[in-house]
Order: sequence, then C-alpha cells, then structure tokens
Amino acid sequence: MADTGSSHYPEAEKEIKVWDVLEESKLANGRVFTSMQLEVGGEMKAGMADGIRADVDGNIWASAGWVGDGYDGVNVFSPEGKRIGQILLPEICSNVCFGGTKRNRLFMTASTSLYAVYVETTGAHIS
Repeated sequence: MADTGSSHYPEAEKEIKVWDVLEESKLANGRVFTSMQLEVGGEMKAGMADGIRADVDGNIWASAGWVGDGYDGVNVFSPEGKRIGQILLPEICSNVCFGGTKRNRLFMTASTSLYAVYVETTGAHIS
C-alpha cells in the first residue's frame, strides 16, 4: 500500500507498507516496505507513491511525485525494498500499469500525459 496520508497530514510518513495476507482475506504483520526518500541534488527529499505494480521477479514499480526534477516518475524497488531503478518524467506520475501482448510495456499516467516504455521484465499476472 502506498501511504499518501501526507497529502492531508503533513506529518505522515512517505513510505510504502506491506502486510501478510492470511486466509479469508485477513491482513497481519503490517510493516514498512520502503521509504520514498531519495537524494535529489545533494539533498534528501521524499515525495509520495501512488500507483504500484509488481513484475514477475517480485520487484515493485511505484509512481512517484510531488518533489520535482530528479524525483518525479517511477521508482523500482527490489523485493527487499531497496531502490534499484528510476524512470524520470517531466511531471508527477500518478499510476503505472504493465500492458501490451507480452506485459513488457510500462504505461505511466502523469499530470497531463500518458507515457509508455518497453521494459526488460514482465508484469506479474494474477491467474
């Protein structure tokens, strides 16, 4: 879950959280997966994640924004929560989705635009 509480509560942490899913759709063991904090221009800044998708390797692709140049776009995290990649966009990214016939095209919705890029992975699929 992307915690966007700071849009209404400035003191809220800017992070992504995870839970274990138990039988009967119950959640347990909530914890921080990763922080959205990133060094931008020699300064630590944190924006918010909103849309989140997983790839077949368990990496998490999260929209990122509300900071500006050098931050806004998509952040990619390993299954352990370590940032392993970033796609920079010239505006805030609000959501992401894997698509195309091979689910290897990442679609990114932004403030005024729709972006798409082929990636070297496949989006996870629930069967």
